[in-house]
Amino acid sequence: MLRVLRITSTQFPNYNVYCSTQANLIRNLHSSSKNDGLFHEFDRKSGYQKEDIRPGKEKVREGLKELKGEIKLWSDEWKDRFMMDPILGMPIPGEVDAQWSFDPKSDLSEWVVTSDHDNNEGHSSCSLTISPTGKALFSGNLSTQLVKDGKVKRAGYCNMKSIPPAKSFKRETYYDWSSYTHLVLRVRGDGRSYMLNIGSAGYFDVTWNDMYNYMLFTRGGPHWQISRIPFSKFFLTSKGRIQDKQSPLPLTRVSNLGITAADKNNGPFRLEIDYIGLECDPSHTEVTAYETYKVPAFYAGY
Repeated sequence: MLRVLRITSTQFPNYNVYCSTQANLIRNLHSSSKNDGLFHEFDRKSGYQKEDIRPGKEKVREGLKELKGEIKLWSDEWKDRFMMDPILGMPIPGEVDAQWSFDPKSDLSEWVVTSDHDNNEGHSSCSLTISPTGKALFSGNLSTQLVKDGKVKRAGYCNMKSIPPAKSFKRETYYDWSSYTHLVLRVRGDGRSYMLNIGSAGYFDVTWNDMYNYMLFTRGGPHWQISRIPFSKFFLTSKGRIQDKQSPLPLTRVSNLGITAADKNNGPFRLEIDYIGLECDPSHTEVTAYETYKVPAFYAGY
């Protein structure tokens, strides 16, 4: 349960509509993975890991093909270390630094697109392409129709997610956004509400599914809009569930960013994206907009 600080119905006339939309988006995401009776969770993808059934020789051949590129990346890392050339200066206040920008030559392979149909949990479909105007186009069709397996209770989601950054030889690393205060997007939508997801997976298994979310409201129509969202407004979730114990977004450990369409409205959707950037606003000092609601031990299922 979350309680937003310093917000009243007088200050925010559409607060009830906002809360209802937020609850519907979160509620429509898939629930936690099945309980297999184990204390430790071995699968980072909570049961959505696809098994690689290729022969061992084929895997070795593919690895050898990637070896040359990984060695070059490793040598570049060492060159940068010996040069010891730090990033000059701090972000300029009010200026947007594009983290991802899209044009006709953009490499969309840096993004992964999935839907409930890919996991045999629904009938939605989606794609990420270059639009006629040369920008990224996240589009598809949402369907809340359930598959008849007797297990899935909710359906209707499509998602695009950036590939986590990596060092040479597939070593994990993170984005460091600690110098910024806002996420800025220039988009052209269809009037739907979308969910922004910032991944922050930690080392231990209980943090593998940590994610920070906030809504992206689009107007629809032919005009572009710029959405400027403080990082302090993002709230902590895990496996689609809002956490009672909230914490600020760890901006030094950002693993990926995603956009989800899951507003329970059947039919086509369309979101055109010009860029996704970061901005520093020195006047914004809020750390988190939410307070922790901690229930007593062994109360209400905890």
